[in-house]
Amino acid sequence: MKKYSRILHYLRPYRRDILLFFLYTVLSIVFSLFSFALLQPFFDIIFYGDKKPALVAETAPNILTNLKTLLISLVNGTHLSAVQLLGAICVVLVISIFLKNLFLYLSSYVLNPIKNKIVNTFRSDIYDKILKLPIGYFTEQRKGDILSRVTNDVNEVEGSVIGVLEGWIKDPLNIICTLIALFLISPVLTGFILLCIPVIGFILGRISKALKRPSNEAAIKLGESLSILDETLNGLRVIKAFNVEGLLKGRFDTVNDQLMDAKTRVSRRRDMASPMSEFLGVMVFVGILWFGGRLILSNSIDLKAPDFFAYLAMFYNLISPVKTLSTSFSNLNKGSAAIKRIEEVLNTPVTVDDNPNGKTLEHFEHEIEFRNASFAYNERVILQNINLTIKKGQTVALVGSSGAGKSTLADLIPRFHDVTAGEVLIDGINIRAYSLHSVRNLMSIVTQEPILFNDTIAHNIALGHTSASKEAIVQAAKIANAHDFIMQKELQYDTNIGDRGSKLSGGERQRLTIARALLKNPPILILDEATSSLDTESERLVQDAINKMMQNRTSIVIAHRLSTIRNADEIIVLQKGQIVERGTHSSLIEQNGFYKKLVEMQEVK
Repeated sequence: MKKYSRILHYLRPYRRDILLFFLYTVLSIVFSLFSFALLQPFFDIIFYGDKKPALVAETAPNILTNLKTLLISLVNGTHLSAVQLLGAICVVLVISIFLKNLFLYLSSYVLNPIKNKIVNTFRSDIYDKILKLPIGYFTEQRKGDILSRVTNDVNEVEGSVIGVLEGWIKDPLNIICTLIALFLISPVLTGFILLCIPVIGFILGRISKALKRPSNEAAIKLGESLSILDETLNGLRVIKAFNVEGLLKGRFDTVNDQLMDAKTRVSRRRDMASPMSEFLGVMVFVGILWFGGRLILSNSIDLKAPDFFAYLAMFYNLISPVKTLSTSFSNLNKGSAAIKRIEEVLNTPVTVDDNPNGKTLEHFEHEIEFRNASFAYNERVILQNINLTIKKGQTVALVGSSGAGKSTLADLIPRFHDVTAGEVLIDGINIRAYSLHSVRNLMSIVTQEPILFNDTIAHNIALGHTSASKEAIVQAAKIANAHDFIMQKELQYDTNIGDRGSKLSGGERQRLTIARALLKNPPILILDEATSSLDTESERLVQDAINKMMQNRTSIVIAHRLSTIRNADEIIVLQKGQIVERGTHSSLIEQNGFYKKLVEMQEVK
């Protein structure tokens, strides 16, 4: 049960409702058994009429004879004829079935909201964990696989595990109560049934266990197919330009066929459980017919024909819950593979965690300092022994070849990563001593790829500042050189920009991200190659907006085009995760080192 511990944990707040569900379920089972018990006096009247009321004395006492005693005393007390008594039994039978189904409905009425709340909590917890996980985690994972876990695996848990929650209580209760009633009627015949149960359980258990591996394989293949689909949607222009539609189609079809094969194997094994359980149940039923009939005919058992028919009807009532329970166990094993994949996300350690007792960083007063800071991910060293001080109001540029560690160094400031050695300090205090929210609240980031959302222009600019006035949004857009193109749109600031801002040009998207950063009005600004992917005209407009934004702010600039950082207060040259040169543009040129080579290479271009 350890693999279902999270679901059991989610059930704790609903203990009162579960008890109510338990009570309604027991009552529905009791009235179900009572309706079957009424068959014995029904058959007794059919076979004997009102000629042999003394039959009660000929049968060993059990729940059926006790019920018959009650009915015969009713006959003697009211002088009902056999036909009238038959009618009375039919009325009681209808009432009993009505009460059974009423309590069955009430049990579902109580349980269904619980199931929905558990699934809702599951989804919420996964999404919350995704928001908390460090950025480095997602660079190691396929996006499609993560989407598969959040969507398909949660749906699998909903259908396979939460969906059979009712069966975990109702079906075992139904089986236990029915077996108790059968035992009270005939211990000998019920003992025969109990001997058969281990064999049935073993066979059904083997079928259920065989589901787990192909279920996990199907989930993995679905994740791969979603990854290919995501790559296709993002790279459609390149795919068409290089005429590789056939290559991508073949890759998708291969994974899709493997997914189909895995799902087919899962379905075949799962669907085998229900008919197999029914067949085994009927086998036992036939065995009871033969075994019990033989004992009755030879007078080896104190059970009469009407009692035996009622017993058979009660036993046949067992087949349905046994079949449902076996299907539930098959679904549980299928769903356990999905739970395992979800648990892998939920149990991933959050390496960048908020400090619950952290100080609030309300103002940035003096400096940001990297003191012997190192960072490694998956045993690969990315930054090593970085010592750097960024004074308030300074503009510091980070340059170097691809993979030198520029973006990683900048990511340590808003704590997208935490150093694995050394420390990062703001105003002389370790950054981990501050609350995560207060640290990031004093920073804005403009990345190389504009990150926008499928919403209006105004809402994208006011991201995180829902209370911002229209005037403040317009002012930020004007400083970012975005106001003019916005006003040309049909709905102006209320224009929807599409998925990832697809309805805008690259320069327009980037100017919106700058307007968003300006509206936040932070003292610390991080620019990650914000103009490297733009054309000349767009770059000029965006660079002009950036220059306005950098005024009177502490800026960390990751530069690809070195011409944009000539006026930086200090340029830090990184190579293989270490600082190899530092200084102003002119002093680094005089050093005739790695920086000068980078400048000359770009000038040649």
